[in-house]
Amino acid sequence: MKTVYLFHRGGIRYTDSTVPPRNSSAAAFLPGLSVIPLVQHIGNRANPVVAVGDRVSEGMLIGRGQGMGSANIHATVPGRVVRTVSWKMAGGLTNDALVIKMEGGFEKLGKTEEIFPWQGLSSFELQRIIAEFGIVEMEGSGRPVSDMLYALNSAKDSVTLVVRCVFDDPWLAADYVLCKERSAAVAEGIRIAARAGRMSRIIIVLSWREKELGTMLTAALGNSEFPVDLVLTGARYPQRNRRELELVLRRFAKKEGVKLGSLLALGPATLAAIHDAVKLRKPILDRYVAVGGSAIKKPQVMKVRIGTRIGEIFEECGGFVDKPRRIGSGSPLLGRTVVDLDEPVIKTSFAIFAALSGQIGSSGQSKCIGCGECRAVCPVGLDPELLYKCRNGLDNREFKPGRAAECHGCGCCELVCPSALPLSTSIIRSALRGN
Repeated sequence: MKTVYLFHRGGIRYTDSTVPPRNSSAAAFLPGLSVIPLVQHIGNRANPVVAVGDRVSEGMLIGRGQGMGSANIHATVPGRVVRTVSWKMAGGLTNDALVIKMEGGFEKLGKTEEIFPWQGLSSFELQRIIAEFGIVEMEGSGRPVSDMLYALNSAKDSVTLVVRCVFDDPWLAADYVLCKERSAAVAEGIRIAARAGRMSRIIIVLSWREKELGTMLTAALGNSEFPVDLVLTGARYPQRNRRELELVLRRFAKKEGVKLGSLLALGPATLAAIHDAVKLRKPILDRYVAVGGSAIKKPQVMKVRIGTRIGEIFEECGGFVDKPRRIGSGSPLLGRTVVDLDEPVIKTSFAIFAALSGQIGSSGQSKCIGCGECRAVCPVGLDPELLYKCRNGLDNREFKPGRAAECHGCGCCELVCPSALPLSTSIIRSALRGN
């Protein structure tokens, strides 16, 4: 485990002093009103199975997923459905939600949890439970884990489970804290996911700065029925991206003579949720969230109930030091702008931030100065400046959509651009449109 595997081109050392400390988490207050969106995944809206006026219990199914890409939605607090709401998100997309007023007693919070044995279950039974409890890829796009596992059923070669503990973005602080505080649950989630996907091998991938997590997870795994390897990578962003991660893993496999086959990468939050679904029969009720940014008085990692409104979480962190220029969900590097503080935390909300002027993603744009920094950091070897100028009529040369399609949207070029141009954003949109 002494070798550190690196991707060979581009990338950045991404730091941010406004990120909350990674020492521990704080429990957020339970919300009096919970806003539970029916879209917390990449696919179609879940179909509501309750109506206004109905009473719901904690963990009760309130929205049923509709087809591939869609996931079941559950109530995160007991109470009564008081209304439905809809709102426009950034980009013009619409989401709608059920609003639950908290009433009555909790069935899970503070109670001794019933343990369900899973070792005798088949891979198909495990996949069914994971689907039933609406488990999605919480560190990514929200793709249902059951879909990811189902796709492996027809795999012709072996499959390796990749435990992705690479924290190249400081805004992944919440997942780091979760991994430390719930290492036993993450480890058992690894075993369950490996069984559900009929994996042949487990690889725990860590950035070299977090190698103590590898020792912790290995100890928690104990004697695994699957071969387990620890692979150390660099901490240069975007090492965690699927492309860069696979590059270093294929290099590791070649050096060590290991056959990897297909790869399924899951992060610690998703693995802990798999543990909760299968062993405790519990859906995703809460989420570790990094709350910070230059506008926040007291940044901290918080354990937040799904459906808690973002404005309430900011208040628990002391509120704003001044009026924010930008509020967002996710990392400031690639995160989505939040247009209403009543928007709730969802399954994929690993971070929320409020930024003053000068923080990443909050500065105004100016003309390109031709410094070439974007070319130097692109891990794919593109010329973001040229693509951006051709696409926007600032250069007479022909725009090449095929070349733009090679961009995987890591955002390195936008981070280093002194003119704050939306380079990666523009290139990705052009590639999707094919022009």
